[in-house]
Amino acid sequence: MSNEDKHEKFKRVVSKRVNELLNKIDILGNCSNKSNYYYTEEDVNRIFNAIELKLKETKSQFKIKKKKDFRLD
Repeated sequence: MSNEDKHEKFKRVVSKRVNELLNKIDILGNCSNKSNYYYTEEDVNRIFNAIELKLKETKSQFKIKKKKDFRLD
């Protein structure tokens, strides 16, 4: 499989997964309706701390590891 094929597959798969994730975040936002739910600021902080931590972990998986130059001087 060529790099272009892999890139096209990546774009197709990622596009679908990102759209699904954004939809789930919209659905989570429905829980902010105070006439249907009761929550504290601590609850909200715990939710978003967990989400932010998972985002950082996932983003770090995409970082391209650079090899350090090796030199004999």
